[in-house]
Amino acid sequence: MDRMIYTAMSGAQQSFNRQAIINHNLANVSTAGFRGQLDAMRAVPVQGAGAWGTRVSVMTTTPGTDFTAGPVEATGRDLDVALSGNAWLAVQDPAGAEAYTRQGDLQVSAEGLLTSGGSPVMGEGGPIIVPLGAAISLGSDGTVSAIGAGDQPDTLVDVGRLKLVTPADGNPLQRGDDGLFRARDANGNPTPLPADADARLQTGALEGSNVSAVASMVDMISSARQYEMQMKVVQSSEDNARQADQLLSV
Repeated sequence: MDRMIYTAMSGAQQSFNRQAIINHNLANVSTAGFRGQLDAMRAVPVQGAGAWGTRVSVMTTTPGTDFTAGPVEATGRDLDVALSGNAWLAVQDPAGAEAYTRQGDLQVSAEGLLTSGGSPVMGEGGPIIVPLGAAISLGSDGTVSAIGAGDQPDTLVDVGRLKLVTPADGNPLQRGDDGLFRARDANGNPTPLPADADARLQTGALEGSNVSAVASMVDMISSARQYEMQMKVVQSSEDNARQADQLLSV
């Protein structure tokens, strides 16, 4: 009976882990440019005292990310951008390294840093700094222009250009624990991508999350039912063990 418990508890634990992945996706259904995290179940041999040649347990894995584009909606805000095609926006992560995101609701910090989701946006020479109080506009090629309050339109000046990159088809970006994506070389080490001069963006619009709230809710219900089924197996194992003890006592 103990082998039966090990198998059932393994399934219950992994159903619980799958529920966490689904909840994470569902919590970001309204996050601009969010890419849903995929989950998959795979069979693994039972290890330890419960090992048996005909029994396997299950493990939840996150094999990758759903890179399907999300819906694009017009916002009319000058600092909202929707990246076209497979283009990604380069940002600086907390460690100072380069990472990538599709979150296009840009902001200007109190220090004048152009940020995306709190991360400084990278330009051709590093993080982009804009004049405080200036009106900022963005071109389709990522050019950042600024004009001071009360200045004439002919005083518009370029203050930088967003670094836009396009990953290779055979080497997709990998998600980090901070939600940012990074490119890796053949040895698995993070490596920055070169700027793509042909990458374009749409201003005054935002790309939404590619997570479907309805599909995520269905997956959540399915995962909860799987968990209940595994716990019923555990209960059945207990009942069988109790009946076996009663027979032995007789």
